Amino acid sequence: MFGYYLDLAWRSLKHSKVLTALMVLAIAVGIGASMTTLTVMHLLSGDPLPGRSGSIFYAQIDATPPLSPNHHDEPPDMLDDRSAVDLWRAHRADRQTLVVESPVKIAAQDVQQPPSMGMLLSSTADFFTMFDVPFQYGGPWSADDDMRHSRVAVISADLNDKLFGGADSVGRILRLRDADVRIVGVMKPWRPTPQFYSVVGGRFSHGQTADYYAKPQDVYTPFFTGLDINDGHFEQFNCWSPPKVAGHLVGAGCVWIGLWVELDSAAKVRAYRAFLADYAAQQKAAGRIGHADNTRLRDLMSWLQFNQVVPSDVRVQTWLALSFLVICLCNTVGLLLVKFLRRGGEIGIRRALGASRRQIFLQCLMEAGAIGVLGGAGGWLLTLLGLEWVRAQPVAYADLAHMDTAMFGATFLLALLVSLAAGAVPALHASRIAPALQLKTL
Repeated sequence: MFGYYLDLAWRSLKHSKVLTALMVLAIAVGIGASMTTLTVMHLLSGDPLPGRSGSIFYAQIDATPPLSPNHHDEPPDMLDDRSAVDLWRAHRADRQTLVVESPVKIAAQDVQQPPSMGMLLSSTADFFTMFDVPFQYGGPWSADDDMRHSRVAVISADLNDKLFGGADSVGRILRLRDADVRIVGVMKPWRPTPQFYSVVGGRFSHGQTADYYAKPQDVYTPFFTGLDINDGHFEQFNCWSPPKVAGHLVGAGCVWIGLWVELDSAAKVRAYRAFLADYAAQQKAAGRIGHADNTRLRDLMSWLQFNQVVPSDVRVQTWLALSFLVICLCNTVGLLLVKFLRRGGEIGIRRALGASRRQIFLQCLMEAGAIGVLGGAGGWLLTLLGLEWVRAQPVAYADLAHMDTAMFGATFLLALLVSLAAGAVPALHASRIAPALQLKTL
């Protein structure tokens, strides 16, 4: 019976080619517009650490002093250096890493290229294991290197290609600002989406969250090594007592460092939350901070959601595209209704020959489904064109706009669902045509 309905649908579509083309075009345009924006939304709102994000947490305490005008209901998004180092040195998590980003001048020995500006991430050895960073050559530095302020570095694949032509550069010397560091590892191409470990203040950024989809930093050094090398070039997130010298934030009344921890069980999460509260209470008792009850420990996906990392323009475009799809759906409903009513005589004869209302309904619905498949093919092509247009835009996430297997399947599934939804009402109306009235007009 399925094959019979499909044959009838194909005959009907060929019989009214212009009307069929209009319906296929309406569905294709609606699917193309909506799937372009949905694909971008899917890529930008995905889990950057699948399977592990539930065990990665971002720690916050409110280090503002008593009676500070900078106090809010939520603690600052970053930590002051004393709190960050105290919490890290306590080793109360399975793994923990400090992170702070800063611009730095980069050059390499025996390379015929002028120095260039890049981004330096000062972190600790656990960074690479916690965040599943892949290596092409060498590996991360050790925990001892963290404590000894060792002059070592890991570099990105892009920087390795730029300076050393992609060759194994482990052991080569890199000059960061006015200091030499030895390369111990070269990362494979790595592009966490978003760059979650740098996410702070997204809800206050007024559309600037697209920066979280840029490529990762060029150079990674041990945390204290980075502070030694690049002192004076760090940017504060917020200050209640500005530093005496701009950029020299160690010991200043500023928050500017992030702390990520890995906790592999609910019991450890509860214990770490209690540890944060106890630390804040101790610091309040010492008179250093004024709000001991203002601590947070959010897992990775909660932190991204809290900071609203998906750019607001992408959200708006997605809603506009879905609204356009609804308009296309309404147009398709009207065109199908016209098409089915024009076949009233044919449907009347089929009813007179014994076809049930259910059979007429299924036949019409099959025709709508066939239109949906054709519209899905057209929508897929338009989606590819739409993503090509996105890749040409001057935004940080442009190069991420590619269709994966899941979105490819979703394109045809959405087209089929849209066409069936559009065909349900006209098919129901056609199935209720009175055969006697139609036969009188023949």
